[in-house]
Amino acid sequence: MAVCVAVIAKENYPLFIKTVHAENELRFYYTVHTSLDVVEEKISSVGKNVNDLRELYLGLLYPTEDYKVYGYVTNTKVKFVIVVESTNSSLRDNEIRSMFRKLHNAYVDMICNPFYTPGENITSKSFENTVKSMMVQD
Repeated sequence: MAVCVAVIAKENYPLFIKTVHAENELRFYYTVHTSLDVVEEKISSVGKNVNDLRELYLGLLYPTEDYKVYGYVTNTKVKFVIVVESTNSSLRDNEIRSMFRKLHNAYVDMICNPFYTPGENITSKSFENTVKSMMVQD
C-alpha cells in the first residue's frame, strides 16, 4: 500500500498530497517534486511515438533507499505520483496500475463536480476517502 499519494497539476504545482505520517510530510513533498523531472522526461520520450500515446502509466520513476516512486499521467497532463515502501515486495506492477486507475476514476468523479474549479486544491472528501483506502494503515 502507498505511503504517499500526490496529484500534480499540468503546470507542476501540487493539487493534493496525502501522507501516512505527518512528520515525514516535507520529505514526501521533496520526493514528489524531484519525481516530476523523471515524469517530464518520460512524457517527452513517449510523445515521439504515436502508438505509445495511449499508455498513461509511466511505471517506476525511481527507487530510493526506503521508497519506490511510481507515476501516471492523464490525457490532460495532470500527474499522479504514488510512493510505496521499498520493503513492500507484495505489490506487483498490475496492482500499482489498478491503484492508479482507482485514483484516476476518483479524480474524474471529483472533477465532474460543478462546484470544483480546475486548478484549485482538491478538498473533496470522497476523493480523500479513496486515497485513504489506498494508504498503509497504522
